[in-house]
Amino acid sequence: MSTLAALARSRALRSGTAQRLATVRHLHLSERPMVVIPLRLAGEAAAPLAAMAGTDPAHPRLLVVPQPRDRDLRFAFAAELAEVLLPYIESLQKATETVERRGAEPYERCVDAPQLIVPNRGAAAFVQLLGRSTRFRRAEGPYAVHPSVPVLGRWLTFLAQRGRYPGSSLLPAATEALSLHWATGQSALEDANLASLVGWIDPPPGMSGAAAAKEAEDPLIWPPAGPATDPGFDAEVLAPAMRAHEETRGEHTEARVREAVRSQLEPTWRLMWRAIGLLAALPPAPGCAGRWEADRAAFTSFAAQLAEGAPPQPKRDGAVSAASRLARMERARSSYDAQRAYDDPLVMAGYRLTGEAFTGTVVHAEPDRTEGEGRGRKLRPLVTVRTTDPVRLAPGTRLGTPERRGQQADLVAIEGEHVTLKIVKGMGRGMAATPGAVPDAGERVCYAALTDEFQPPAALPPPEETPWTHGGPPPEYEPAADEPDEPDEEWS
Repeated sequence: MSTLAALARSRALRSGTAQRLATVRHLHLSERPMVVIPLRLAGEAAAPLAAMAGTDPAHPRLLVVPQPRDRDLRFAFAAELAEVLLPYIESLQKATETVERRGAEPYERCVDAPQLIVPNRGAAAFVQLLGRSTRFRRAEGPYAVHPSVPVLGRWLTFLAQRGRYPGSSLLPAATEALSLHWATGQSALEDANLASLVGWIDPPPGMSGAAAAKEAEDPLIWPPAGPATDPGFDAEVLAPAMRAHEETRGEHTEARVREAVRSQLEPTWRLMWRAIGLLAALPPAPGCAGRWEADRAAFTSFAAQLAEGAPPQPKRDGAVSAASRLARMERARSSYDAQRAYDDPLVMAGYRLTGEAFTGTVVHAEPDRTEGEGRGRKLRPLVTVRTTDPVRLAPGTRLGTPERRGQQADLVAIEGEHVTLKIVKGMGRGMAATPGAVPDAGERVCYAALTDEFQPPAALPPPEETPWTHGGPPPEYEPAADEPDEPDEEWS
């Protein structure tokens, strides 16, 4: 936890009201998000019990597995979930735009992408498990499932994997999105409770956030947001209803299970749309558009792979693909951190407190200063900034500035409250700086040791040349042979 976040939590505890951690919204919100609230059977990692999903707050779709230990009912649930999600995903593939690229052929990119919003990180993990449990199923032969089930599994796996990228908005968790923008007077573990978190941020009229959060602790008023259910509900309501259905298998007993599950999901459904409304009220950060473009590009690419008949995602990445994925995520984290700080002065304030950034007033500028002679002569303006922020950066550190995106400067020296910088990039071409490229004396500026510059991908060998020290080349994908007895399922 940063010093600024700790201070905000302290103020929230003292005032009884959540405090803002951001001035803008750092998450893209779709015009038509798909809210998905999954529940799983207690004691099982990925055995689905129910789900409530939909894009209309007034008309949710309730899906229930009356007996999650029944294989046929589980896959019937998966097929029913596919009826909800696949048309939504496919509808977003129809409209495309042409993207021009320098030095490469233009390509078509979908103008929108799916956004599945789940209550918490546990629900996102459940989505990944459900994708793993279904994407290898077959629509023909023994133990066949509906053809939509493996397709659903591959899409859920894609969304779960992409959702782990910093800055991605394809599979956001409501609790994480809210905690990114507000600080409460409770612990981070308590912030994982959606009802408590929303209570702090948006308490009912006449009630403090602390009081609303305390009320949210009652599972009879606000049941858990999943994927786990309340133990008291499991023992007193759900278990008897499931036993009755197991004994009679009638419509009445199935309706009893359905209504029991509905009572647990409907409060969370209302909370989810309140959370979306709270986030939508914040203005979007400038960097959201670029990150959503990356999400749309990934969505378009995966849709094309699916249409071309590519095999399902492997259970485990090979050495090269794992290293490549890790490198991409590290670059995404670096870029996301820089974009958030440049877009939001409250986020930048956290870096100022740690000495990684500073704000001050320009007291001297040499916009026409050059270095070198002859053809090696280069424009290198010097700027001196007076700041009262603690600057804990070494000379030679490369800095960026939110006022002039793309500009870079090297820290030359720190003398008391004066910081001298040498601008090395982002001044225009030629031996004279573009007007306004170099800050003038008296201008308020901010510089930080954060960069959003393009970083080339890591130099890795092709998968077929994976060295033996890392397992050797990965085996080619081959469909599994017919199962002799029972299929090997990973529901738990």
